[in-house]
Amino acid sequence: MSQRTYHDPLHHGISLDSNNQAEAMVIELIDSAPFQRLRRIRQLGPAFLTFHGAESSRFTHSIGVFHIARKALNRLIGLDSGLKEHKGILYGAALLHDLGHTPLSHTGEEMFGLKHESWTARLIKEHPLIRDPLESYAKGTAIEVADLIEQDHSHYPVLKALVSSQLDCDRLDYLLRDSYSTGTRYGQLDLERILSALTIAPDGNLAIHPKGLMAVEHYLVVRNLMYRSVYNHRINEVCSWLLEQIICTARSLGPQKVWADSYMAKWLWESDKIELDTFLANDDIRTCYHLTRWQEEAPEVLAQACKRILNRNLLKALDVHHLNSESQLELLAKARKMVEKQGENPDYLCTLRHQKLESYQPYKKGLRLWDGEELKALENVSPLVAGLVNPAGAAWLIHPKEIHVELKKEINL
Repeated sequence: MSQRTYHDPLHHGISLDSNNQAEAMVIELIDSAPFQRLRRIRQLGPAFLTFHGAESSRFTHSIGVFHIARKALNRLIGLDSGLKEHKGILYGAALLHDLGHTPLSHTGEEMFGLKHESWTARLIKEHPLIRDPLESYAKGTAIEVADLIEQDHSHYPVLKALVSSQLDCDRLDYLLRDSYSTGTRYGQLDLERILSALTIAPDGNLAIHPKGLMAVEHYLVVRNLMYRSVYNHRINEVCSWLLEQIICTARSLGPQKVWADSYMAKWLWESDKIELDTFLANDDIRTCYHLTRWQEEAPEVLAQACKRILNRNLLKALDVHHLNSESQLELLAKARKMVEKQGENPDYLCTLRHQKLESYQPYKKGLRLWDGEELKALENVSPLVAGLVNPAGAAWLIHPKEIHVELKKEINL
C-alpha cells in the first residue's frame, strides 16, 4: 500500500506516500513500537480531571506537528529551494519531538524527575527502530534530529525555528488541539494565514511578512489565554501536586512497604539506571495501574493520596497571588495548624504553588517582521505584543476542602 491517511479532527486528512522517501521514513517511524507508545501518553496529563474531554494523546499531537511542519516547509521551499535537502531532519524532529515523554506528559516529568527532551534524544540516537530509519534516509540524520530537539542546535536556522521558537509547529498544533479537546474556545487560530506569512529574513532566519501581523498577534493572545484557562488551571495544579506527592511518598516508603513491578521499581528507586526498554515500558496505563494497586494495599498515607486522584476527591486551591510572600506563608502556616487540629498530617495536604507565565520573550527567539526591505522586532511594531512582554504570576494555596471556608475568612480578615 503506497498511501495511508490519518483522519485528524483538526487537520482532516493527513496523507503519507511511501513512494516519497521522506514520507516513507515517517511511516516507518510511526509504525515503530516507541512511537506507538505515545498512544498511551495523555497529551494534557491529569487535565482530564478538570476538562473531561482532554483525552487526546501525544501520538495524535505528534502527527499534527509533522503535518504543520510539512506545510510550513513547502511554503518556505518556494523561497529557498535548498531547504529540500533538509526535509528528513525537519520531518524527523517534528514527528519525534515528544518521543521521550513520561507518563502523564509534563506532570510526569515533575513526578519522576526526568526530562523528555533528554530521553527523546537518547531514543533517537540509541533505539534501532528509531535510529535506523533516520540513518537509512541519510547518514547523520539521527544525530541532527537529536541535537535539534535536545540542544536546540541546528546548522539550519529555519529548521530550528520551525521546531523550537515562539512560533513553532509544536505550539501551533497544541494550542488548536488542546482547545478542541478541552472544549474551550480560546485556542482558535488562523493557521493558514500564519503559515502563508512565514518568510525568510536576510540573515537566513525565520520571519513573518507584515500581512500576517494580526494573525500572529492573535496567536500570542490565544497562547496567553490557554495557559491561564487550561494549562495553569487551579485544579491542574492540585492534581499535579498530588501526583508528585504520590511518587515522592512511594519512594520514601521504599520497596519493603510499597509494591511495584520490575519496571516501576526501576523508575521509583533506581531512576539513574533506567535503560531504553524500562523507560518505554512505563506509560499512563502502567502508572495508573500502580495507583490502583496502591489505593488497595499500600500504607495509609499513600493509599489515601491515590484514592484522592482515582476518585477525584481533590483538594481545594485558593488564589493568593494578591498577597505578598510573607502573608502567603502566614496563611499556609494557619492552614497547616487547622489540618493538624483535625488529626491529619499537613505535609500531604497543604502547600503553596507558584506559576509564572511569560507570554512573549523578545530576547529569546523573538519574532521579527520582514517586508523585503526592513527587518523589525515584533514588539516594536505591535503595542499588543509589547504588552505581553511583562510576565504574569499566580499563586495557589492548596488545602483540604474541610478548612476552605475558614481559610477564606482568614483572607478576608
